[in-house]
Amino acid sequence: MNEFARRPSTPTTVRRVSGPLVELDIGPRIDIAMHDTVTLGLERIPGEVVAIEDQVVTVQAYEYTGGLAPGAPAMTGGRPLSAQLGPGLLGQVFDGLLRPLSAAPTFLRPGTGTTADTRTWTFEPEVADGDEVCAGATLGEVTGAGPVPHRVLAPVAGRVELLAREGDPDTVVARVADVHVRLTEVWPVRTPRPYQRRVDAVEPLHTGQRALDLLFPVARGGSAAVPGGFGTGKTVLLQQLAKWCAADVIVYVGCGERGNELADVMADLFALTDPRTGGTLADRTVVVANTSNMPMMAREASVHTGMTVAEYFRDMGHDVVLIADSTSRWAEALREFGSRTGALPAEEGYPAELASALAAFYERAGAVETLGGRHASITVVGAVSPPGGDMTEPVTALTERFVRCRWTLDRDLAYARHYPAVSWSGSFSRDVPAVGAYHARHGDPDWAARRGRIVGLLADADRLAALADLVGVAALPGHERMVLLGARLVREAVLQQSALSAQDAFSSAAKTAALADVVLDVVDAVQDAITAGIPAAVLEEVDFSPLLRAREETAPDDVAGVLAHRDVVLANLREVRS
Repeated sequence: MNEFARRPSTPTTVRRVSGPLVELDIGPRIDIAMHDTVTLGLERIPGEVVAIEDQVVTVQAYEYTGGLAPGAPAMTGGRPLSAQLGPGLLGQVFDGLLRPLSAAPTFLRPGTGTTADTRTWTFEPEVADGDEVCAGATLGEVTGAGPVPHRVLAPVAGRVELLAREGDPDTVVARVADVHVRLTEVWPVRTPRPYQRRVDAVEPLHTGQRALDLLFPVARGGSAAVPGGFGTGKTVLLQQLAKWCAADVIVYVGCGERGNELADVMADLFALTDPRTGGTLADRTVVVANTSNMPMMAREASVHTGMTVAEYFRDMGHDVVLIADSTSRWAEALREFGSRTGALPAEEGYPAELASALAAFYERAGAVETLGGRHASITVVGAVSPPGGDMTEPVTALTERFVRCRWTLDRDLAYARHYPAVSWSGSFSRDVPAVGAYHARHGDPDWAARRGRIVGLLADADRLAALADLVGVAALPGHERMVLLGARLVREAVLQQSALSAQDAFSSAAKTAALADVVLDVVDAVQDAITAGIPAAVLEEVDFSPLLRAREETAPDDVAGVLAHRDVVLANLREVRS
């Protein structure tokens, strides 16, 4: 947990400029290493070393390089690209290099640096002078830093000496084994933060979205990809996850997406009430904004910056959800820079190391035991935007290899106004067996059987729908027509969910289970009616609308209301049979 030491800065000069690719001349005595930061030109444009060959250094610039010419001055930074971590992150908006945008001017000039945080924070120690602590142990908390505890951790094991209880972020509040402990620390964004071990126990992450929690659950510390073409609802689904998932901290990385979409996300976060704390959802969210009109190469750094912030809060013992929208734009930045550096291209021009880059990103997710002994997690959800909806393109295909869940968004469902448009035939979750075992141990032993029946009903309906298109629904046997009816009830009464509804935007685990159970009860009832000789055409004319209205007319945790709607439909079926 120690900060990486800064080496002395050294002046040098620009050799060549090609868009975001800049080459520097260095002498034999200049101390420079891979991934070191560099400032370019008089405007001090930030960059990062990506290649060193002989006495030429290749730098990727993170801002517009117009006006930068050969011979311009440059300065090495002496340490890797790093993020300053400390109190004041929650509820704020930053760019891809973690520079605050919340109080930035309307137009940012190249080279705009981080504004010094002059706020005074209060440190409440939880240890006494002379105590022996392990690395990662909690020394105390910073008050007023957000709705979740902001813990100051010991960087090394040793004896504690308390020095201050109040100060700015650079104040030394304690010393552990002669190592100064400040309220802030600097950490290289490409270096994963350490922990003791990964935790094998699986606990589902409740998202509040029935299509995910019921059919394709993700575990805490898992990873999920959301591939979908234009207009399939990726951004809205990710917004719903940010608003309602059961996480202590949300890190939302807007990587290359349109500015108006990211503005909508932030407006909702600052407007919606957090049911956990009573404040706004933004109070426990960190937004890393790197929109499509911002410098392209900063996209490449933004996902690593967001992950470092997530690991920072994970080390405090919090469950964090990191949402990256979208990893395709990140991969496109890698492709463009690879073409400028002459890197060996692979499929569709993406660099050959794309698979390694994706793997390095997703493997930083996980449920862990921190150095201080707390259990915490980072769950990663990455959107993928395949061109033309082609699910075989490299980013989608490679991402599928490294994630635990894939929530594929179907264009036909989206065009039919079925949201969220999660395809039950094109999605998967590798966590289903473990999640089913978790529910069995925690009071819902029917979870796996319920999910199995729903998935089987949808699969049978898809098969029969293709047959019905050929011969007509009326030509099918009664039991098969009831399968089609049951699947329609599942889609419209359970899986559909309105992000704009106060009642339906979030669904508790109990309401999700109740909606699925009541639909299955009705399916069983109509199948029994077919066996009793009631014509399928008569059953198809029964009023099922109370069942379809249940999700909108009941509160997020109103199980009794859902059962009441079921009873109305069952009464209608009894009238038909009488």
